[in-house]
Amino acid sequence: MSISSLLVDFNSYFASCEQQDRPELRGRPVGVVPMLADSTCLIAASYEAKKLGVKTLTNVGEAKAKIPDIVLVVARHALYIDMHHRAVAAVDEIAPVRKVLSIDEMVCDLPAGYKTVERARELSNDIKRHLATTIGEYMKVSIGIAPNLFLAKLASDMQKPDGLVVLEAHDVPAKIRHLGLRALNGVGKNMEARLNKHGIQTIDDLYRQTEDQLHTIWGGVGGNRFYQKLRGVEVAEIQNEMGSISHSHLLPPALRDRDNALAVLNRLTQKAAMRLRKACHTTGQVAIKVKHLNAPTWETDARLQPTQDTLDLVHTITGLWEKYPQRKSATPLQVAVVLGDLVPDGAQNFSLFGEDPTKKKLNAAMDDLNLRFGKRAAYFGGAHQALDHGRLAIAFNHIPDVETES
Repeated sequence: MSISSLLVDFNSYFASCEQQDRPELRGRPVGVVPMLADSTCLIAASYEAKKLGVKTLTNVGEAKAKIPDIVLVVARHALYIDMHHRAVAAVDEIAPVRKVLSIDEMVCDLPAGYKTVERARELSNDIKRHLATTIGEYMKVSIGIAPNLFLAKLASDMQKPDGLVVLEAHDVPAKIRHLGLRALNGVGKNMEARLNKHGIQTIDDLYRQTEDQLHTIWGGVGGNRFYQKLRGVEVAEIQNEMGSISHSHLLPPALRDRDNALAVLNRLTQKAAMRLRKACHTTGQVAIKVKHLNAPTWETDARLQPTQDTLDLVHTITGLWEKYPQRKSATPLQVAVVLGDLVPDGAQNFSLFGEDPTKKKLNAAMDDLNLRFGKRAAYFGGAHQALDHGRLAIAFNHIPDVETES
């Protein structure tokens, strides 16, 4: 089975972007944070910080205790998205990018003539050199080469930073037996516990299972797919329809009260509505969630007629907010809104009265104003207190649209 997939994984991506863009940060321990507050966590750490025991999700106060001179920088998501698009274009000039997997990962198909280990290594080094020249020397990558995406991802994680690892089908399980089960994509905490219950403690144990045994353990075809992927077979991806649109925001200390939390939720809802319209979908369910600093998480949801109207959604979250407990002792830490039951335009069952053309025109006018003059140009008043919050943020498996989500 020949090698065919090359996965490019950027190392400490957010922190590397900051060090590339700001030379004064190079060689120093850097932590990227959502805000400057000791109660929050790092969303990224440079390799200089990681060597000193500070990693992603380390509490800021703990990070300062471990590294008194750590440099904390507030995340600049627009920069990371811009660097991402430039990086994808640069890699694609050397090897065709098959798919962007996340903000810091992409998989390429090995071109004809590059499917030997020696030639694939040459191509990988060409990619590294081209990125250093076109994007910057601090944008290091680890590259994994394998017969399929699953093993290429595993290979890219085996040597960081600036790694290059080849895994051929016959290398498994010998070259990966030192890894834990959680190193395998698709084996999380719950799956690891399930495997352990079946007497599977190591990768060798897992590899010895038959396809039928893994089918039983997974409870379906997921086990068959995993069996094949572990042996280098490129298994066709399952295409999922757009399931939901969500936005969340960690509240700074000054906004950790009931009224400000609602204002931020309002802001997030208006962003989500604009994104919903751009995606040409409607929503039939709205959920809101509040994580607390000193109390259990609270959440609720409501169903509604299919809509993409901002005012409908704002009214819905305002109504849901009336259920929020009146507890002075509970301090809101993070809020989130999720639009679910998404349906593409034209596939909805609207009410007997159909869509309101006035609302449609109002939404279009507001979207146009916000795209031309910025997100403060037109908005509903409930978000006024939160205009400086709920801005662009990146989930690693979703690259935001700067135009819509800023």
